Amino acid sequence: MELADVLATNKALVKVAKLYRSAQADVLAGLALHPGQDVLLWMLGQEPEGMTVSEVAARLGVEQPTVTRSLSRLEHGGWFVRKSVPGDRRATRIVLTDKGRTAISEIETAWRTLAETATAGMAKDQRAMLVELLEKVRGNLLTLAAETGSRRSRR
Repeated sequence: MELADVLATNKALVKVAKLYRSAQADVLAGLALHPGQDVLLWMLGQEPEGMTVSEVAARLGVEQPTVTRSLSRLEHGGWFVRKSVPGDRRATRIVLTDKGRTAISEIETAWRTLAETATAGMAKDQRAMLVELLEKVRGNLLTLAAETGSRRSRR
């Protein structure tokens, strides 16, 4: 790849990532949420009986302490309650409150606003191609991250 292409690609990816994250933060602020909290609440909304912290962590592909920190921030807002798991005194289920359940449709509306704004003027096939290309970029970056991680662990 020519240096001009390298620079243009890097610039475009960084600009889009920063702008999307900023727009996401602005839209979610209207719901009193921060980026990442929306995904967590939405996922909990898909499980009416709730989920344990370990189930949430597994589904999100993150460590349990990460989920615990995110939940502690959300708990003060009254988005969910903790309920005991019968037969397991150590486990608790995270169950959305009415406020949390109401937020699910608002989160979906926020996501729709972001997606429609980001892809305005694109035809359906162009939007599909964009998603396909972004998934390809993501896969490529995951490969790089895995290679970098294995090099670090060998040091």
